[in-house]
Amino acid sequence: MTHIPCLFGILNITTDSFSDGGAYLDSEKALKQALTLHAGGAEIIDIGPASSHPDSTPVSARTEIDRLTTIVPALKALNIPISIDSYQTQTQRWALQQNVDWMNDIHGFADPALYSDLAASDCRLVVMHAIQSAGAATRTAPPAGDIFDHICRFFDTRLTELMKAGIDQTRIVIDPGMGFFLGDTPEPSLTMLARIDELKKIFGLPILVSVSRKSFLRALSGRSVEDSAPVTLAAELWAAAKGVDYIRTHDPSQLSDALKIKGHLSGFVKK
Repeated sequence: MTHIPCLFGILNITTDSFSDGGAYLDSEKALKQALTLHAGGAEIIDIGPASSHPDSTPVSARTEIDRLTTIVPALKALNIPISIDSYQTQTQRWALQQNVDWMNDIHGFADPALYSDLAASDCRLVVMHAIQSAGAATRTAPPAGDIFDHICRFFDTRLTELMKAGIDQTRIVIDPGMGFFLGDTPEPSLTMLARIDELKKIFGLPILVSVSRKSFLRALSGRSVEDSAPVTLAAELWAAAKGVDYIRTHDPSQLSDALKIKGHLSGFVKK
């Protein structure tokens, strides 16, 4: 049977996201896009109130919260699971007060001051690794040595900290990071995609992968953001075949359809 990961649909309510900046800043357009993502197969809507690519402009937590204030209650009223993609503690505390279903932090919840709040909630957590210790992604060379070992050391430390704070590991999903979060060349991202199943075995936790429209895929293919759907789908299908549990994507409809066809075809393969 073909493995079917759960899909996170990316909803950027920002002015400068690299692929759709400004498109869904308006609350009505944001809600319409969220419903489109959900209808296309996204079980969870991952809402980003600020961009994190290297050319993004920092925004305050207050701005993030203002951007979230309308869309979060609207989706909750429709019983659509919500994830908030932010590394700012004030925004995260606000999200917990809204009883969101998930939080997604590119720095893997680096602020210990938040841990008691996290422990008191039942929100699920996407604990992501990034070579940057704070802020948005940067055009930084990959760390010296084996990127896989580097990432494992990060998760060894961070997961221990979170569980010591009383956060049950059953609430945690890990994400190795991709693209500029691993360095300014494609090789670290390719390494992690090739070995993603090993990461799952080592930590015994569900894995999330987010490669949608990423720069390393565009660098390898020569495609623009607008023409990156085929290379995105190829990488996402690879990740699904390697057993990842969650895929965060701009186009869940495309991926959902591809997974369905792959599932049908697998039934005709001779054993």
